[in-house]
Amino acid sequence: MMNIIYRLLRFRRGPWEMLATILIALGVIMLMQPFAIGLYSYSFIVTLVGTVMFIIVSHFPE
Repeated sequence: MMNIIYRLLRFRRGPWEMLATILIALGVIMLMQPFAIGLYSYSFIVTLVGTVMFIIVSHFPE
């Protein structure tokens, strides 16, 4: 667990791109599920945050 936190704090592209991709996928899953309206309500925001994060992180160094 500490290794993951350490890798994120170094501001390298790989771990942050993975986190942004997970957020985008989570937002899409939240959008497509038919059970909880609360998850559906926040799905666009989660997808948007993941997309903006991915765009910003793509400028980080390798």
